[in-house]
Amino acid sequence: MASYNFYVIAKDKIINSFQEKNSYSCRRFYIEFEPLKYQPHAISHSCKRRTTPLTEKQEWQHIHTLLKLAEMGAHRRTAKISTEYLAVKMEISQQTASRYLIELERKQWIQRRITPEGSLIKICEKGMKRIQKLYSHLRFLVEADYPPSVTLEGTVFEGLGEGAYYISKEVYRKQFIEKLGFNPYPGTLNLKLTTEYDLKTRTELETYPAIEIEGFKNETRTFGLVKCYPATINNKVKGAVISALRSHYDVSVLEVIAPVYLRKHLHLKDGYKVKVEVFTLP
Repeated sequence: MASYNFYVIAKDKIINSFQEKNSYSCRRFYIEFEPLKYQPHAISHSCKRRTTPLTEKQEWQHIHTLLKLAEMGAHRRTAKISTEYLAVKMEISQQTASRYLIELERKQWIQRRITPEGSLIKICEKGMKRIQKLYSHLRFLVEADYPPSVTLEGTVFEGLGEGAYYISKEVYRKQFIEKLGFNPYPGTLNLKLTTEYDLKTRTELETYPAIEIEGFKNETRTFGLVKCYPATINNKVKGAVISALRSHYDVSVLEVIAPVYLRKHLHLKDGYKVKVEVFTLP
């Protein structure tokens, strides 16, 4: 069976075709039918709802809604909560509150049953896990003796060339892959720290927990322990800050490794400023 679409034409504009077989008179308008130019399945595909990743702001809006529901007891029992009351508690419109609940339900953070008196809401296991994750993070921030991350800024300079020699050692390299999750480029990006803040923070970094790359011996010499801190370079490349037990550099130098050649990847030259966010371990 053929598919048809239609269009409406005002009576005074109809030409002498309204009496033809494929024309239909309807009071003041004439509706003419013609075969569809597009297949129905092509239209249905274009009308499918597209899901996009949540922004950080939307994620926090969902968490805020979840916390408000928990404050009203929905984390322990099924609570009767109207969208009007939730809107007042969150200082948002009732329409927005309703939308947040629908979104939480889609994420399976809550179970909801709508009644004339209001919604019966219970926070699901997924929702509780999200609350517990937030609790653990806040507890760490409040109780830990060190911050979850620190940011250092230094100036690129040409090093002594020792980084490539040490990192290419197979015993070290295998541990880097196993413990850091990447195979480092054979060499380090060297950054000179100059400000009082950066020097003090770099010194404090030595007291924080680190990933340890064990030393080893060969026929000629001993290679010492290397401490590593996961890091992000210029907010673009994941790598690590390394601190060798035996090094020619003092705390004014930051040595950075990554799975790529950072100078080329980030278009860096001597004298360029680079920011490194260093992550501590819980």
